[in-house]
Amino acid sequence: MNRRPLLALPALLLATPAAAQTPTRPLPALSEADRAVLGRIEAYFNSMTTLRARFLQIAQGGAAAEGTAWIWRPGRMRFEYDPPEPTLLIAADGQFFHYDRQLKQPTIVPLSSTPLSVLLRNPLRLSGDLTVAGFERAGGLLRVTVHRTNQAAEGQIQLILEEQPMALRQWVVLDPQGRSTRVTLTQVQLGERFDPFLFAFNDPRFREELEQQR
Repeated sequence: MNRRPLLALPALLLATPAAAQTPTRPLPALSEADRAVLGRIEAYFNSMTTLRARFLQIAQGGAAAEGTAWIWRPGRMRFEYDPPEPTLLIAADGQFFHYDRQLKQPTIVPLSSTPLSVLLRNPLRLSGDLTVAGFERAGGLLRVTVHRTNQAAEGQIQLILEEQPMALRQWVVLDPQGRSTRVTLTQVQLGERFDPFLFAFNDPRFREELEQQR
């Protein structure tokens, strides 16, 4: 496995607007059966409170990293990468916090500007201010690609779920330049109770903890 540091990680996960929006192919009309499945996907996410899993992340050039992910819907997420990858990603309070322990450098962007915010919406509705740009059912898997309506230049996220029983297994973030980041989940645990401090990057004590890790 290629263990190069994920130097392009911020660009891949925190997609920034492209200079010009690439036209997207119109999605064929969804059947009633397809719309029913999309409704089941919405119901699956809207019934989810917490998820903890191991993840394998593979970037466009093959760089890979592993770690532990915590998702606490609505609005909170933490990606703790295994050493030697120095990255910490946290979503909370409408912000996305990226911290490079090696460079000792934090970056904060609005959560709504990142494709990953789709995972944290409550309720999740695959319509309105979200546009379904692709939908596929094959081999027992569901693949639904979405972006913010009228904001396709921010990038897209493709959610990959097992259909029976419904379970999130993977997602792919596609940035405006066409670069992709694939995240695969294993050892998934639902419904656990989390310590809110895991997501408290605005808490001074959290910054002190990061200082101690330097």
